[in-house]
Amino acid sequence: MRRRLLPNAVALVVAFLTAFPLYWMVSSALKPDGEIQSLDVRPWTLHPTLDNFTRVLTGEGFGRYLLNSAGVALSVVVLSAAVAFLAAVAVTRLRFRFRTTVLIMFLIAQMVPVEALTIPLFFVVRDLGLLNTLASLVVVQLAFTLPFAVWMMRGFVAAVPETLEEAAMIDGAGRATVLWRILFPLVAPGLVATSVFSFITAWNDFVFARTFIISAKDNQTLPAALLVFFKPDENDWGGIMAASTLMTIPVLIFFVAVQRRLVSGLGGAVKD
Repeated sequence: MRRRLLPNAVALVVAFLTAFPLYWMVSSALKPDGEIQSLDVRPWTLHPTLDNFTRVLTGEGFGRYLLNSAGVALSVVVLSAAVAFLAAVAVTRLRFRFRTTVLIMFLIAQMVPVEALTIPLFFVVRDLGLLNTLASLVVVQLAFTLPFAVWMMRGFVAAVPETLEEAAMIDGAGRATVLWRILFPLVAPGLVATSVFSFITAWNDFVFARTFIISAKDNQTLPAALLVFFKPDENDWGGIMAASTLMTIPVLIFFVAVQRRLVSGLGGAVKD
């Protein structure tokens, strides 16, 4: 019992440090302007109000920005899952030249900071004619999430016994049937785990949204739209906290929807 006391205490401290910023965000969103700007800072409010949420929801373009963010994030999730699955199968099951080189390139791409590639990517997106479009965010986010997704899916595909595929092919199944009816269901938990990473990365993106969406206001996403509440003279902290709270809700909904498969995906893969 005493041996578990210290780990449990550490877990509680870590949980508190993780949850407190979220609590502060929500509580600040519920505070009236007088309490937010008061020098007497309190971690609670005796007069909760929804005025900040009302101001955000009735503000210009919030619904459109929400749909833009959702469209970009879901597109990245679907495309990255499909490409990562096929790429993982290719580098795991097929034998070809430079296979190791390709894997190392995926790893190196994951190490490069986002800020170092922003300017080169800007010129690439400009030359492709995708500036001020949501497609630019999908393409760039897909490029950044794929290395991690391929590396993670490679482990799941490698854990599936090749004898299952060989038995199916002996029974007359084609390569496509083996992929989608046998291999795909077995590695689905891994796809869910990578999808969570892809969704969060695309949903919270700010740098690329500000870089590639320059003048098309209707194509802004939620993180970039938060700048509306930052004023030169005085920031609207109530609006910032309310908008941040609303931004967190879709992530929680997505996480809750896939949590069962996520746990199994992070816990391991198929054993022979």
